[in-house]
Amino acid sequence: TPEAATRYHVVRRGVTTLIVAVGVLLALLTIPAVSRVAGGILASSAVVALVLGFAAQSTLSNFVAGLLIAFSQPVRIGDWVEIDGDVGTVEEIGLTYTFIRLENRERLVIPNAKLASDTIRNSTIVSREKVAEITVQIPLDRELSPVLDALRAELADERDPDVFVSGLGEDAAFVTVRAHAANEDAAEQLERSLRLRAHDRLRADGVWK
Repeated sequence: TPEAATRYHVVRRGVTTLIVAVGVLLALLTIPAVSRVAGGILASSAVVALVLGFAAQSTLSNFVAGLLIAFSQPVRIGDWVEIDGDVGTVEEIGLTYTFIRLENRERLVIPNAKLASDTIRNSTIVSREKVAEITVQIPLDRELSPVLDALRAELADERDPDVFVSGLGEDAAFVTVRAHAANEDAAEQLERSLRLRAHDRLRADGVWK
């Protein structure tokens, strides 16, 4: 599920990072010179901790925000979201950054702290279903009711199909064809299919020449 996948990715990366950090530290401490330096550092650990705390404040806040996102899940991997006017799919939630694939296929990289504190529009938080939609133009000299009936028959096997006149121009009527799909990728594939099927049906019925 998206919930389990999101938790798994973030927790796995956190555990892997912790194991690697501890392993490197233990390996370094086996070197006598490093052990002596470490002893001097530990003697002033309070000062070092304070300096590191300020230096890593942003990184730590992003890390903690990543864990909060993984378990509270305002967004999940695969969700369709809008952030500051940018719309896309959550592709990956890392320890400190989240990657969103935009509609133009570019990647938006957002610090987790910003993601956890900003307002997000999540279109798939309740359901991942998307609506596939196309619009076709019908010449005004054609009777519209038979055209609508033909397109509805073409969509009879789709989920929650809808066909209606969405606008009228000087030379053509605009007919919108809709059907539900399981997710964004399925909706994109369905739209391609609907364009081809609508074209073939309208040509076969003589609506288009």
